[in-house]
Amino acid sequence: MTATAFSIQDVARRSGLSEPTLRYYEEIGLIGPVDRDERSGHRRYQERDLDELQALACLRAVGMSIEDMRTYQDNRTRGQAAAAEQRDLLLRHAERVEAEIAAQRARLAYLREKAALWDARERGDAAAEAEATRRSLAAARRLEVTR
Repeated sequence: MTATAFSIQDVARRSGLSEPTLRYYEEIGLIGPVDRDERSGHRRYQERDLDELQALACLRAVGMSIEDMRTYQDNRTRGQAAAAEQRDLLLRHAERVEAEIAAQRARLAYLREKAALWDARERGDAAAEAEATRRSLAAARRLEVTR
């Protein structure tokens, strides 16, 4: 019984990775080599390839670099012997994502405070405008904008 083989179009749809990305990942050795159809030469992905590509798609979605994805793949191959290294790699990225979330929250707070300022200005409420100005300046300081 032959295993089901998937075309690059099928795999792109299933994994969320574009066809050029799939080719690139194979070219740089992040996956593969991918089996080829003997007659046409077209890539024929196996179920095991889909599992690997799904993991890579998730890592890409969280902003992991190619180098770290390669490390992740190598650690996966090593199994339990690389468990601590794998955990540390993932936790480093979790910390980076947490920092990005904090930065986005600071941006959101700034935008809301500026909107409150303009809302108070529209209403002609000088006291509310002064308070919104104070809060928006405080929010601006949390943006970490290069000056």
